Amino acid sequence: MEPSTPLCLRLATWQRARTLARLIREAEDLWHVDVKDLRRLGALELGQLLHEVPTGLRPRVNRWLKGYGAKTRMH
Repeated sequence: MEPSTPLCLRLATWQRARTLARLIREAEDLWHVDVKDLRRLGALELGQLLHEVPTGLRPRVNRWLKGYGAKTRMH
């Protein structure tokens, strides 16, 4: 299967959305740690990730975030 086929492109988009949602959820988990520096790191990581999510991918990332039980949502 060529990398440019519609199925491969859809799979790549799906994987990217899932990965971004997982990273956002992991950054959220750092907020619940009692160590101040880890909370700060989690906030920085989450802020960076939110800026990296392409606008067209945000609805898919939101679906994954909802599935992971994350509180963050893309606007």
